[in-house]
Amino acid sequence: MSARVVAVSARRGHHFSKTPALSIRLVAGLGVEGDGHFGEKVKHRSRAMKFPDMPNLRQVHLLHEELLDELAPRFGPLNPGDLGENILTRDLELLSLPAGARLTIGAAVIELTGLRNPCVQIDRFRPGLMAACLDRAPDGALIRKTGVMGIVVTGGDIAAGDGIAIEQPPGPHRPLEPV
Repeated sequence: MSARVVAVSARRGHHFSKTPALSIRLVAGLGVEGDGHFGEKVKHRSRAMKFPDMPNLRQVHLLHEELLDELAPRFGPLNPGDLGENILTRDLELLSLPAGARLTIGAAVIELTGLRNPCVQIDRFRPGLMAACLDRAPDGALIRKTGVMGIVVTGGDIAAGDGIAIEQPPGPHRPLEPV
């Protein structure tokens, strides 16, 4: 199977879940047009209070649909946008990609900046969900399964069914860390 977009979502303001859409428009250096995280500077509320001039490394949130499949037996159906993602993917191991990897979707290019760090809001959405979205590697390292964050390098429209091409960064690969 080829990596592809399953669904896209956006929502104005600061809300945990996002609203599914037929398509979203990515704007270079700013993120998803009409989304609460749109902008050059950080929009994550707790970070923006402490570091208002911090660059926005969380312009786009991508999540693998396989996580929703994994969680459904325990938490019931989870729909596109429920966990706050802008782009829901299938057949793409997002969590294994290195920092700086670029995803081309149509004309748009997203550069991965880090992992999404699940917070208490995820338990407000469904109690117990945060613990289910965390795991441990054999060496004891914490695994965050709630997707990856990125910045928009090249803008464009994205819709369900679009293919995803991966460009690895040059040099030694750095694993994604929470941003």
